[in-house]
Amino acid sequence: MSVVLGYDDSPAAARALRVAIEVAAAFGEALVLVYGAAAPGGLGEEYRSHHEAILQAGRSALAHALESAEAAGVPTVVELLDEKPAQALLDAAARHEARVIVVGTWGESPMRGALLGSTPHKLLHLSKVPVLCVPTED
Repeated sequence: MSVVLGYDDSPAAARALRVAIEVAAAFGEALVLVYGAAAPGGLGEEYRSHHEAILQAGRSALAHALESAEAAGVPTVVELLDEKPAQALLDAAARHEARVIVVGTWGESPMRGALLGSTPHKLLHLSKVPVLCVPTED
């Protein structure tokens, strides 16, 4: 089993990382760090440059998270996936037999999440494993 974390270097993700490391350590599980890097659109030069920028942001974010997990002594797997964030997390959770999916939230209203399709909102409705939504400290 594992603990799957959606990580994007945001303030909400930073707190979720700390919680995910604690949960993984408490259960003796591996931590799976996931970044969904699908760019909007799908054709042309603009798409390719946008996609490369998203991939670079994902590499940077995952490197920061990996450093924290390794410092805590938690075994860690890193996945930079060419999928939208919610789908990337669901797929990683299935592959790694996740005990829980951990994501940060930044206080958007349930209505806004439903209308715009926030990642935590999607996970709460689609995931077959528990989802732990960690609010920012603000």
